[in-house]
Amino acid sequence: MRAMTEAPEITKTDVTAHVDIGTNSLTVENVVRLARRSARPVITDAARSRVRASAAVLNRLHADGEHVYGVTTSVGASVTTRVPPELSADLSLNLLRMHGCGTGRLLSDEESAAVLCVRLNSVARGRSGVREEVVQLLCDLLDRGVLPLIPSEGSVGASGDLTPLSYVAAVLAGEREVRLDGRELPAVEAMAAVGLHPVELGPKEALALMNGTSVASALGCLAWARARRLARLSARLTAIASRAIHGNPTHFDAYIHASKPHPGQIAVAEWIRADLQGGIAVREAAKLQDRYSIRCAPHVVGVLVDSLRQGREIIETEINGVSDNPIVDVERGIALHGGNFYGGHVAYAFDNLKTAVANLAGLMDRQMALLCNPAENEGLPANLVGVVGDGACTHNGLKAVTIATSALAAEALKQSIPASIFSRSTELHNQDKVPMATIAARDLLRIVELTEQVAAMLTIACMQAIDLRGGSSASDAAGELHRAVRKLVPKIGPDRRLDRDIRRLTEQIREGRLPVGDQALPA
Repeated sequence: MRAMTEAPEITKTDVTAHVDIGTNSLTVENVVRLARRSARPVITDAARSRVRASAAVLNRLHADGEHVYGVTTSVGASVTTRVPPELSADLSLNLLRMHGCGTGRLLSDEESAAVLCVRLNSVARGRSGVREEVVQLLCDLLDRGVLPLIPSEGSVGASGDLTPLSYVAAVLAGEREVRLDGRELPAVEAMAAVGLHPVELGPKEALALMNGTSVASALGCLAWARARRLARLSARLTAIASRAIHGNPTHFDAYIHASKPHPGQIAVAEWIRADLQGGIAVREAAKLQDRYSIRCAPHVVGVLVDSLRQGREIIETEINGVSDNPIVDVERGIALHGGNFYGGHVAYAFDNLKTAVANLAGLMDRQMALLCNPAENEGLPANLVGVVGDGACTHNGLKAVTIATSALAAEALKQSIPASIFSRSTELHNQDKVPMATIAARDLLRIVELTEQVAAMLTIACMQAIDLRGGSSASDAAGELHRAVRKLVPKIGPDRRLDRDIRRLTEQIREGRLPVGDQALPA
């Protein structure tokens, strides 16, 4: 089992930037930085103090014989099964072993690192009853790139991501496998190689590591960052497509969008206006009103921008919270039993983003068709064929690419059905209402991946249109993107294979290496 999308291997780097762990300051961007090892995790002194205090409370409750779920009782529907104090540590170990039933692709290094980051921040809040040495080992695994091999399937999103997170808990206990510097190794062997040692998990510690929304939230952070880049790229490609077909630039006038002031719509119209500036002045607009795929682009991309704004608030509340059960109240010295492991909010955010990103794929597919259709593109050759003369009739340019974008867009739209509506009662009806948050996050990642590929294909078409129109007519923003793309993908003359070009551009889009302009979202 391997990651569906190959990502660059995460290797050890010498970095000085750090991100505080155990505070309210973890952002989506910080999760991405830690996942890519461009920053190091640092547990704050205040967090360490809270961790020690919560562990002391749990130890006292255990010693006093208080009833604590997952410590003096079994779990789930087996909560009525009593566990003697001397067997609580055995229960902890057996819980992680029981959940070693994950299936599907293994998370990539970046995804696994993001999971460690988000789970670390939760247990470092000092409300989970986990000892400081366990929290520190989790931090060290992230810092040194010892990344659990985590199967992506098997979570219903409540009681948290039990099965995938069991692969994190197991590694801390010295079990299962990890990836270190691109090699797959037994956990104990990899830890020894970087000077670390497993811990013996105490009462509740395996449950605290497993019982949360950290896999869904981590994958969602990575997808969110990629979706934001797509939104900005789509605005730039819209500007290029508009100029290529001699579109009407007044469609993006600020007055229009201030008249229905959705923040995302306003921002996207502003991006497009900026990206239309510069270069040799183009001829008068061919039509009073362009097709919706151009004219209404701010209204389509703007929905994604607003979904990103709303999604950030939900995601960052989740990753800075404690998604655990029970939770230790240090001040009152008690353990409180609840349902913070329920990923309802993030499932909602990811399902919304799925629809918005899939609609972006649909928009770019229609823009591709517009550019390639001689009945619509105001004088460009059919399918943007780059050959002239007698032999031109044997070439079809981007004809096959238009079919591919339609296929990819259709698949993205199909995946956008909300996962959170597919609740199923499970685990002897104890988990009788579940959010499917991790499925929503995985769907979102897949939709983002499909949309990145559509964006790569549309980028090729837009660059071809610039060349066919004469590069000097390109706006300043279009020229900047054109120069970057042409270093990777040459102009299409005679028909040739394009799959490698598409893969190269997709990687550039995924990694944020193409010049797409300021990605700041409206407040």
